[in-house]
Amino acid sequence: MKLYYPWLMAVLAALTLLVSNGMTLTGLSVFDESLLAEFGWSRGELKLRDLITLLMTGILAPFAGILIDRYGVRICFMAGWLVLIIAFWMYGNISSLMDMYLIHIMFAIVLVFCGLNPGVILVSQWFTEKRGAAIGIALVGTSLGGAVFPQYGTRMIEALGWRDAFHSEIIFPVILLLLAFFVIKNKPSDIGMEPVGGKEEVSTEGELPGMEYREAISTVSFWALASVAMFTFYSVLGISAHLFLYMRDLDFSPPVAANFISTFFLCALAGKFVFGFLADYLDHKKVFYGNISVMLVGSIILAAMQKDLIWLSVVLFGLGWGGVYTMIQLTAINCFGLKAAGKILGTITILDAFGGGLGIWLSGVLNDTYGNYELAFQIFAALIFLALLAITQIKNIPVRSAAAE
Repeated sequence: MKLYYPWLMAVLAALTLLVSNGMTLTGLSVFDESLLAEFGWSRGELKLRDLITLLMTGILAPFAGILIDRYGVRICFMAGWLVLIIAFWMYGNISSLMDMYLIHIMFAIVLVFCGLNPGVILVSQWFTEKRGAAIGIALVGTSLGGAVFPQYGTRMIEALGWRDAFHSEIIFPVILLLLAFFVIKNKPSDIGMEPVGGKEEVSTEGELPGMEYREAISTVSFWALASVAMFTFYSVLGISAHLFLYMRDLDFSPPVAANFISTFFLCALAGKFVFGFLADYLDHKKVFYGNISVMLVGSIILAAMQKDLIWLSVVLFGLGWGGVYTMIQLTAINCFGLKAAGKILGTITILDAFGGGLGIWLSGVLNDTYGNYELAFQIFAALIFLALLAITQIKNIPVRSAAAE
């Protein structure tokens, strides 16, 4: 059993991201039409909830990183699942915008404790070799969440109504809470194992290798990587949050609109796994350029506002994004090491969370103002092009992890 435990941790990290991202971000948009009809809010008012979640995620991420570095991922997972259980019970009983906004502050706690950063850190502790493939497996969870929860939510809304549909999803964090308590281990030494590839080289003080936090954030590469994250998150979260409503504007049925969302995230799933695997064997920077370029083509097609080209744009956008998502995390670990990984990834999250939240909210405001998404989609394409330029400033990305050099 021990031989498979590192890969079990990667799979459990994937399940964690599936539920945390799927329930707090990517699976919520199928509820939008019901909420707008029930309360009469504008799209800007509705989508402000996501800006609140992601801004609070950015604010809380560095502090959560400190807790992750000090107490380990397992304890943080359990705390996050408890918060999510309470939040979804409350969501099924909301009666005002303020109720919803409060719940989305709670979602920020879930994301910093059960989201991307702790998932990447957990997997990185278990692998010194094959880290790219392992992180790719873990990050598949965010895409699966975007594929599974829109389908589940659409069917539960049709069967139970939107309030009981929210309550029905509570079972998922309950299961993950039990898995965190009984199965997840912070690091191999907790069960007498070594990481895949052998132990990390440690300093004479027993610390993991890598840059100090202040050293990392003083580099051009750090800020270039953070800019890539911010620009791409603005675009991806903006389109994923509005794709359901855009499809409904074009008179597609709710199940078909949900299929568009699932297709987007399934393509991202393929991109995460494939490009994460390739990153272990090919030059990272070339893979990064390829990811962004595919994403750029998809965004340009989307901005053309041609109904018969939407499927193609969704496929390319999702495939490119999946690779970019993996490369951002892998590049951060490989460039700066594990020594201050929680703080470094937490700081990158500040910018990407701000970008993502702004993309969701501002796209809604632009739709309210102009009556369509044309300008919003053009902004997505422009920002992805800027991300492509920012990659040129990420210097000397090593092929292997910093810890292994």
